Amino acid sequence: MKVVGRYGEGLLEAVPDEIARLERLGYDALTTGELKNEATMRWTLAAHASTRAEIGMSVMIAFPRSPFVTAQMAWELQQMTGGRIMVGLGSQVKGHNERRFSTGPWVSPAKRMEDYVLTMRAVWETFQTGKLMPFEGEHYQFTLCPPAFNPGPIDVPFPKIFLAAVNPAMTRVTGRVADGLLPHAFTTEKYVREVTLPNLARGTEQAGRDISDIEVSAGGMMALAETEEELVDKLLQARERVAFYGSTRTYQGVFEVHGQQELGQKLYEMSVTNRWDEMAGAVPLEVVQEFVTSGTYDSMPDEIERRQGFANRVSIDVSGTSTPETDERVTDLIRRVQAI
Repeated sequence: MKVVGRYGEGLLEAVPDEIARLERLGYDALTTGELKNEATMRWTLAAHASTRAEIGMSVMIAFPRSPFVTAQMAWELQQMTGGRIMVGLGSQVKGHNERRFSTGPWVSPAKRMEDYVLTMRAVWETFQTGKLMPFEGEHYQFTLCPPAFNPGPIDVPFPKIFLAAVNPAMTRVTGRVADGLLPHAFTTEKYVREVTLPNLARGTEQAGRDISDIEVSAGGMMALAETEEELVDKLLQARERVAFYGSTRTYQGVFEVHGQQELGQKLYEMSVTNRWDEMAGAVPLEVVQEFVTSGTYDSMPDEIERRQGFANRVSIDVSGTSTPETDERVTDLIRRVQAI
């Protein structure tokens, strides 16, 4: 199993040192997200600083950016790294697209994402062959690329495209057009096995593909600690994230699989009345344990194999304090998970 690390959540100038440390620890792939900070600057810095790991995003918000611009950036980085780039795209929810990113009126995110990816692939084919490969979809079109705007071919495979998916429609799109699936942090083993993987398989069938063509990330949340006592504290901290995500109506399907619709509605009502500080206390610890793969450095590989054996890759975040002793523990953990 590939092991994925996280970079870029701190200062921009810290990225090169982060990449050096994470590659030294033995990670196979490294990704950054897009919460407080813009993703593509960190992605570019990481690609330049790296020497061997796959460099990606988990995730960049797609719709605020043109698919041509995203394809163009990925093309150059893929050439520079010798073929180690992963484009991780997410749709975000309606409110953030309309009120934070100002992407225009909200439309079906699944169909729009499918058009987005197909546009990127048409751009790459045009760059590689020198012949316009037009795409005209419901949401995006690519019908013009004079030679002056074509950077030319690369001698490595096209970048990988991974899509973040929670609901069935986006998961089927992933099966039809993407190289990999990034389940949301707000997911569980039960939801992945009963909802996500069947819909991923349906998408691949619709496109005449095989599900083995798709890399699947483990998804969910993780709590890693040195001792069982520390692990309890980590689980209590994770309860806040479960409460936050669980208050979003877009993700209620995950609660429904567990028969927790009432909890989801309660969290939503608390969020709209600004009772944020009370929300974590409304989530029972046994619900948290469904969402969080937890273990010590010694027990975590077995927990990952037991709960996330369906995946090709898993994220293990060790962005905290680095000491020679902790780094040695992390390297050992990575090697044991890679052996799964």
